[in-house]
Amino acid sequence: MGADTPRPRQGFLRNLRLSPRLLRWGMNLWPPFFGAGIRVESISPDFDRIVVSLRMGLLNRNYVGTHFGGSLFAMTDPFYMLMMMHRLGRGYVVWDRAARIDFLHPAKGTVRAHFALADDEVARVRAATDDGQKHEPVYVIEVTDADGTVCARVEKTLYIRKLPPSVKLPE
Repeated sequence: MGADTPRPRQGFLRNLRLSPRLLRWGMNLWPPFFGAGIRVESISPDFDRIVVSLRMGLLNRNYVGTHFGGSLFAMTDPFYMLMMMHRLGRGYVVWDRAARIDFLHPAKGTVRAHFALADDEVARVRAATDDGQKHEPVYVIEVTDADGTVCARVEKTLYIRKLPPSVKLPE
């Protein structure tokens, strides 16, 4: 592996493949999401769609009475990485590499983020990484309020690389 290729971890969670239902349940109980009021509403059976919501409450409100920006960002943080990991399967390194958020409109009430990962996008990633090179696709997520107004736009950059055949994955 090259100097900039992360080594595969041997840890329990790295190799655990959860069903969409169990992952949704676990993430809804995960303290950073639970405490912030973030709720994973749905994960499709093949991990190609996820819907996440954030309800306004006392613990995620900022000084001026709108959603705390950190909570808006957190509700979008891990999902494209998780989706891509499940869609590609074992044998790939997938990390969040970078993120950027633009706050476009004051967010109040319940806001939602919809994530989609089409089959042709997964095929493009496989083709781009087939020779062992890294690939860093960028995905855009819009956080919308009940009226459909875009409150925030988040750009997520993933780092994806196919592991060389010499790397032995744990069973």
